[in-house]
Amino acid sequence: MRRNKTAQISMEYMTIVGFVMVVTLPLIIIYYNYAGATVDEINMNQLLQITRKIADTSDSVYYLGKPSETTIKLYMPNNIKYVNITDNEISFTIQTIAGLSDIVASTHVNISGTVPISSGIHYINIKAEDYYVNISGY
Repeated sequence: MRRNKTAQISMEYMTIVGFVMVVTLPLIIIYYNYAGATVDEINMNQLLQITRKIADTSDSVYYLGKPSETTIKLYMPNNIKYVNITDNEISFTIQTIAGLSDIVASTHVNISGTVPISSGIHYINIKAEDYYVNISGY
């Protein structure tokens, strides 16, 4: 009689543990997917603000004339793969859960230069030249 009771307790315990696992595992998976999507959205919004700020500052510096230059302080988010500055456009490519995404901003003036892609705080120097704006980061 005692052996049957022990087996019944063990089965009830295993049933409870199994039920808890069935409930908590999907919740953990949903949490990690949602958290990853939120981080990607924050990084994309930060990068969109960065591209707009660089483009707007480039336009302003160019219209002020050749000796004009300014330095802006930016925080670059994680997972930036490429940056391309050509003619009237600056574009960043960022790695997200869904794949690579491009963020592009246009300017009214020709721009050229380089911007660092490593995450962290960087200073971007924007300087007006004769017929274009030079962008350099450190």
